[in-house]
Amino acid sequence: MIETSTLTFLKSLALNNNREWFSVHKNDYDLARENVFQFTSAVIAGLSKFDSGIPAELQPKDCVMRIYRDIRFSNDKTPYKTNFGIAISANGKNFKGPGYYIHIQPGSSFVAGGSWFPAAEELKAIRQEIDYNGSDLRTIVDSSSFKSVFGELDREGALKTTPKGYPTDHEYIEWLKLKSFTATCAVPDKDLTRPNAAGTLVSKLERIYPLMLFLRSAIS
Repeated sequence: MIETSTLTFLKSLALNNNREWFSVHKNDYDLARENVFQFTSAVIAGLSKFDSGIPAELQPKDCVMRIYRDIRFSNDKTPYKTNFGIAISANGKNFKGPGYYIHIQPGSSFVAGGSWFPAAEELKAIRQEIDYNGSDLRTIVDSSSFKSVFGELDREGALKTTPKGYPTDHEYIEWLKLKSFTATCAVPDKDLTRPNAAGTLVSKLERIYPLMLFLRSAIS
């Protein structure tokens, strides 16, 4: 589970996002990071039981994202992220294709999965798969298992016009307009701090596994 102290650290960091404060509280950060590593290890173990694409030996250090922000090209010069991001794929946080994501941030935590803004060739392949086998995708996203947790596919970045090469009246035009193929579910803080929090999140992510298979098949 995620310790209450980990969420407290993130709340405090959000109010004191500067190097001086962080230096004084480096030990608090180390404890929070270790807690997230332990949590990630439990999630990896759970995912690997139903998804053979996730190696059971995958290391948490290869999945947990750095808390240090890259501020070189940003107007926002605050040096630290105020969340812990956990990205899980066969290559950990170095996604090659679809993957799972857990975002830990007080009051704004969520789990997600799918292909987030895939590269042009992958996007083309996914749209082609939808064109040919959209009924398979419909079966996945219309299932009660998927809808009860994720509702529907995210619309982030979706085109307002029809993508080139597809008719405006295509049966699956709303999915073909997508540039990102993900689904997201909010997670309350209380669910993160319960003893079986990792199991709870794994059970949610298992609902997205059929979508992962569809996307992997499309780009393989």
